[in-house]
Amino acid sequence: MKYVSEFRDPQLAQQLAQAMANEVHPDRLYRFMEFCGGHTHALARYGVLDLLPSQVQMIHGPGCPVCVLPIGRIDMAIEVARRPGVILASYGDTLRIPASKGLSLMGARAQGADVRVVYSVDDALQLARTWPDREVVFLAIGFETTTPPTAVAIQTARREGLRNFSVLCNHVLTPAAMHAILDQPEPVALDGLVGPAHVSTIIGSRPYEVFASDYHLPVVIAGFEPLDVMQAVLMLIRQVNEGRAEVENEFTRAVNREGNARAIALTDEVFALRDQFEWRGLGSMPHSALRLGDRYADMDAELRFALSTRVVPDHPRCECGPILRGHKRPQDCVLFGTICTPDQPTGACMVSSEGACAAHYRYGRHQADEVAA
Repeated sequence: MKYVSEFRDPQLAQQLAQAMANEVHPDRLYRFMEFCGGHTHALARYGVLDLLPSQVQMIHGPGCPVCVLPIGRIDMAIEVARRPGVILASYGDTLRIPASKGLSLMGARAQGADVRVVYSVDDALQLARTWPDREVVFLAIGFETTTPPTAVAIQTARREGLRNFSVLCNHVLTPAAMHAILDQPEPVALDGLVGPAHVSTIIGSRPYEVFASDYHLPVVIAGFEPLDVMQAVLMLIRQVNEGRAEVENEFTRAVNREGNARAIALTDEVFALRDQFEWRGLGSMPHSALRLGDRYADMDAELRFALSTRVVPDHPRCECGPILRGHKRPQDCVLFGTICTPDQPTGACMVSSEGACAAHYRYGRHQADEVAA
């Protein structure tokens, strides 16, 4: 198949649904976690959940960079945005994440902080060129997919001599989060993982092999189109039925075993592993995130502005943490759809366009549950 429409073909979807129905064992449950928020949205948006056999249960994972960003990191961004002469450049999703004291980056902007929405790190670089007398700080978030562009921007700033550009780095690492999910004190029961698409174009399929070998957990890397996800679920069902635990790659049109060597080398050149990093819902994890390497420390906003890490608890009734760990569904949260909506989000899972709560609310999955009840 060459075009997007082919990956949304209704007839092929029905054939895959029938194949899954034929191959599941009626007396067992298949519990698969889709790690990435893009898969969560594909499942809900295209009605894939309605095509899966009743024996297949999909569990949402923590693969949304906005959702896993803890309140303390947003507080740090607000603190630096309020400094005189600072322009904070941020992706739009982060502006509405609730922070401490009822504030957010959007609220800080309403109070006078210069917070600007950018669509890429290149836009932030351009701000630095346009405003040479201002300090431009880029709020960098994302998994391995968005890390190489940030690295390119940092090297570009160095090459152009832009001394007013720095990065508040929140780039996090996918395999570390997977280990955290599988090693949590009360692990969620899983029979397989749907591996992320975009991240795997960078790191390849090899980093997932440890989950197959050490945890005996099947992994299938999948694209984001509905037929991609359905094919991946079928491949997982077959592995479970055959007692296999291997890493298989459904997304062969974009992913290979070794990943993008140039992007990996660039990331290694500019960044270094943090000793510890706080994740929303998963707690503090060693070697799970990146900071700017020593060679580029002068462009590290945490150092330039003497920002200190802080741990801030979530809203006491918000269930983002258990949802990100796979223990609860969005509709299990008492705030979901009532106090917490996309217009008035209480937690990050409702804020982000990739969040599980936003997907369930936007595509009415919670209403389907109500009808079934």
